[in-house]
Amino acid sequence: MSKGRLEAFSDGVIAIIITIMVLDLHAPRDTSLAALRPAIPTFFSYALSFVFVGIYWNNHHHLLHATQRVNGATLWANLHLLFWLSLVPFATGWMGQNHFAAVPVAAYGFVLLLAAIAFTILAKALIACNGADSPIAVAIGGDRKGKTSIAIYVLAIICARANPWLSVAMYMLVAVIWFVPDRRIEKVLDQ
Repeated sequence: MSKGRLEAFSDGVIAIIITIMVLDLHAPRDTSLAALRPAIPTFFSYALSFVFVGIYWNNHHHLLHATQRVNGATLWANLHLLFWLSLVPFATGWMGQNHFAAVPVAAYGFVLLLAAIAFTILAKALIACNGADSPIAVAIGGDRKGKTSIAIYVLAIICARANPWLSVAMYMLVAVIWFVPDRRIEKVLDQ
């Protein structure tokens, strides 16, 4: 299988994930602005998740752009990532519909944590497939951003019981860290 086919499949799955998330947003029957107030938590959780899924899509693209080939292990690692991303709509809906209660916020963080771990596994599988001196290996390096994100997710999950909004702030911090596509890959490819 070519990396282009893997990327196209992943793009399709990610597009479906975003579509499923938006289906959880329901327009109020009333025409006043006040009627939108009950939808604010659901919309906020959707917007946060949209950003996360977009970040994964963007960085997944960069990851595959720096890759020369894929193999069976990378296909399974990619499916592993897509599995956790496919749970984002469920966790998003649960968190938003329950106004950011502790357990749904922790569950949301758990899904994000496992997606981050799956992304790390995919990167390692791609490095193994392409070699330790490949552009992808050089670009990923020690993966400080990935390790930092995983640590923040773990801390946020632990904090969710005491302060769910602190956890949400930590999730947003991870989004800020990853919002700009991974420049390590761009630097390696520009050489």
